[in-house]
Amino acid sequence: MVPSSAALKVSVIAPDLAGGGTTRVYLVANALQQMGCDVTVVGCQFAEQLYPVPPANLKVYALPAVRSLQYTLNLAQILPKIDGQVLYAIKPRPTSFGTALIKKLITRRPVIVDIDDWEMSWFGGESDRYRPSAKQLMRDVLKPNGALHNPEHPLYLEWMENWVSKADAVTVTTQFLQQRFGGYYLPNGKDTAIFNPDLYDPVASRQKYGLSAYRVLMFPGTARPHKGLEDVLIALDQLNQPDFRLVIVGGRRPDGYEDSLFERWGQWLIKLPRFPIDEMAEVVSAAHVVVVPQRDLATAKAQFPLKLTDGMSMAKPVITTTVGDIPEIVGDTGYLVDPHSPEQIAAKLTLIFQDWAAAEQKGVLARSRCVEQYSITAMISRLQAMFAQIGYEPRPTSD
Repeated sequence: MVPSSAALKVSVIAPDLAGGGTTRVYLVANALQQMGCDVTVVGCQFAEQLYPVPPANLKVYALPAVRSLQYTLNLAQILPKIDGQVLYAIKPRPTSFGTALIKKLITRRPVIVDIDDWEMSWFGGESDRYRPSAKQLMRDVLKPNGALHNPEHPLYLEWMENWVSKADAVTVTTQFLQQRFGGYYLPNGKDTAIFNPDLYDPVASRQKYGLSAYRVLMFPGTARPHKGLEDVLIALDQLNQPDFRLVIVGGRRPDGYEDSLFERWGQWLIKLPRFPIDEMAEVVSAAHVVVVPQRDLATAKAQFPLKLTDGMSMAKPVITTTVGDIPEIVGDTGYLVDPHSPEQIAAKLTLIFQDWAAAEQKGVLARSRCVEQYSITAMISRLQAMFAQIGYEPRPTSD
């Protein structure tokens, strides 16, 4: 046990402070901080800007870096900043979990790895592992831009997933991941004191963001094929009601997928920029409906979509699909449809706006469920139980 007079010092290690997964980094760090830990977020920054902008209350050390094996040269700067009594790596990637394991070899400090995605699902899962010919391997190693120079190459991700057992504890966001990796169930929480609909006026929010003329279907995050936005847009084609808009908020642009959506369905789409996490509650308040139309793919099954708790916490009607843990997360407080079903999405939108009072009441129930099961308070309770089992008991920080 750590001395009871001191706050437990935790280093939260991010895979990339300018890329995917960073929202989960800040969420875990914020929960640990509210639990009484002294928390610092540490990680490389592989793009010009941090994304998302970190909450103002967190200490963050970001080291600008290049996405190549030159990352190993950055370890001399990163490792001294990882000074926690516990090391909490977010995602089993070389730049987070790999770094934590190196620090553990040096200091013997315990490592927790948090898994909120099945990383290999992005590369074919079990069916498409990296098994090159000798010639291909030489090219991937020796060419200046060879594939194995990328620290997030599937080979390295496969190694990291195979080494999850070397962690002192594992936290996972879904039952899919728990079945695959074991560990403690730690679903995404939401700070429901900030994401509180009583603090915002939806009409004023829509006016602020230029959305007053529309019935707003909101998707906060990065547009990717497995997230099912095409199904919503096909539904809007079917309904053909001119005041509907699908509003995509922020997100990264890792490829041309979002551009392709705007090329085909630009009449239904509005894009809002990135906002700091601290401002997102006001943005979500502008929505009439939050849409989370995940498709039935391994990548989606492994995820706990943060957008669900965005909508639930703000008492919004949520249209989502029966994929992975989603039915259990929303219970009877959401509007569930089958994946890949634009017709069902169109029917649910019609139902919601035909009986808006009932939809609002469903949103109120969704918030109650979120506060009870998926709030930051619920997340802290799970973290406390896990820390106690690995022999650490956080204490409140002194004023």
